[in-house]
Amino acid sequence: PDANRSVQGTSSNNGSPNTDLQEAFAKGALKPGLNVVLEGRPKQPNDVEGLKQCLAEFRQQLAWVERLDVTLGQLTNVVESVSQNTTDKDAVDPENDFQREMSFYRQAQAAVLEALPRLRKLKVPTRRPDDYFAEMAKSDQQMQKIRQKLKSKQEAMEKSEKAKQLRAMRKYGKKVQIEILQRRQKEKKNMLNAVKKYQKGLSDKLDFLDEEQTSSQGNKKGSANQRTKKGPNAKRRYKNQKFGFGGKKKGSKWNTKDSFDDVSGFKSNVAHNKGPGKGGKKALNKRPGKRTRQKMKSRAR
Repeated sequence: PDANRSVQGTSSNNGSPNTDLQEAFAKGALKPGLNVVLEGRPKQPNDVEGLKQCLAEFRQQLAWVERLDVTLGQLTNVVESVSQNTTDKDAVDPENDFQREMSFYRQAQAAVLEALPRLRKLKVPTRRPDDYFAEMAKSDQQMQKIRQKLKSKQEAMEKSEKAKQLRAMRKYGKKVQIEILQRRQKEKKNMLNAVKKYQKGLSDKLDFLDEEQTSSQGNKKGSANQRTKKGPNAKRRYKNQKFGFGGKKKGSKWNTKDSFDDVSGFKSNVAHNKGPGKGGKKALNKRPGKRTRQKMKSRAR
């Protein structure tokens, strides 16, 4: 390595690298074995005997119920249903993900089928009892937080759906309203054009007036039919029965011509305070006058 550093230093300082290498080779600074050409990838050692020896060293001689290990060989009928096009049905292609995963699945399934009878023979329960209580991985408070979060998400989704429906209804309502306004403007424009033509003498027909009257009468009849068909509900009928049918309240106690002419309820004794047990107008003034009260005070002194 020191020779290489010296060669590199001389090549970078003095001249070309070829001359420097030749001078170093002449001096004997370059030795064979520094640069080795590798042909292909090196093979990894497979020391089967050493692996078996290591396995025997750390293996514990325990009963099978303590180990619960099941070792199976290669399954022969794993890929018969999925490799019909291949020539060798017993071999599993390691590059085929589906075949490889199916072989793992079938091997695990065969291991379970072999281990269950051995466990039952040893009287080891393999099913969880119905009254088995297992501690949850998360606490009740954490689960309550999760439930509240899910509930808030659901409420937010419902609110957004309602808002979408309201926006759609508003858009539809605006569309209908615009269509109605456009139809009214069109009808009004047509009627004005017909009136102008009639005024100028271009037309002697008044059909537009008949159409307007028929349309207004039809609208009135339709609204009346709707009112008669719909009618008030039960709550409105009960209030009408209890409080009357409403109507005009202001000026309801004003006199009319019929009430003014009707004097059947007039009583002169009551009106002029001349009934029995009443002493006329003076009987109402029970308090004495000011001078009388002053005289009464002076007499008392």
